[in-house]
Amino acid sequence: MNNMEKIKGILVSIVAPMDNHIANGGEKLLGNAGSIKKRNDGRVYVSGQMQRHVLFSAIERINLTDKNKGNTYVSNGDGISNAIEVDLRADLGGFMHPSAGSYSGRRTAPLTVTPAVAMKASEITRDLLVRVKMNEEESSRDQALATKEMSDSDVMIMNFFLDITTLSITKIFTYEGEYHVSTEFVKHVNETERKRRVKLFLESTRSMTDFANQARNAVSGEPQKVLIVFDNKLSRKASRYFGANETEKTNIIAELEDRSALPIIGSDTEGAKSVNAAYKEAFEVLEKSTLFDPCEGDNNIKKFSEAFQ
Repeated sequence: MNNMEKIKGILVSIVAPMDNHIANGGEKLLGNAGSIKKRNDGRVYVSGQMQRHVLFSAIERINLTDKNKGNTYVSNGDGISNAIEVDLRADLGGFMHPSAGSYSGRRTAPLTVTPAVAMKASEITRDLLVRVKMNEEESSRDQALATKEMSDSDVMIMNFFLDITTLSITKIFTYEGEYHVSTEFVKHVNETERKRRVKLFLESTRSMTDFANQARNAVSGEPQKVLIVFDNKLSRKASRYFGANETEKTNIIAELEDRSALPIIGSDTEGAKSVNAAYKEAFEVLEKSTLFDPCEGDNNIKKFSEAFQ
């Protein structure tokens, strides 16, 4: 992608090994029997909802230490504001406020994810947990017993996509009677801040650790392999890459390069470019590139609440 290309979408596809994990525990099926979520084909998965939770946890940690964060923050998932100009979850993750009674009450998320799914059928271990009571006056029958499932070893594929065309931007529709007659774009932060938020997104995809049931278990979703695509088109086709055969992989990369998109591939187990080197290249590309901006400049920046006055 040369400097004249404008980025409309960024796809990050990741392969991450997880061992002895309950990265997305299910409901307790029978009494104190905790289960891990599995597909019908026997492959465990981490839901898209959990993936978003982990990603925004990483974004919050990284943003807190960023000297350029200003007054931005990541709101709790149960209390998302509509202040796109400062609330990173509201901007990247969208929101739904039905009580608002107007278009200003909802936002479609620019950041989307797929569930993380194991590449092969998973082997499940059931672990017996005993909470021993030391009070000799209590009966041994009062000992607390529970079982939990965990997956032995999985190689997980996960995907993240950022729609640059709607990042920190709101569409406002004008109607005459029942007819939509025009669309206006309103920007809520300047281009420097938009690019900073893209960098937060990229950095967070290699910093995923806050999975379910992992408060004391050091399970990591940090990538062993990664494909980062800077695209001049809104496409998620490359999310198939790591699950494809060699012919399809070749054709996916050829299609991207044919339209001047830039794929960056890194692996810690094969090839000449490591995951760290791939991310380093991605940050360099981002710094030199231009984000697609339907507002065409920073002349009309407004708070989200001001845009609907």
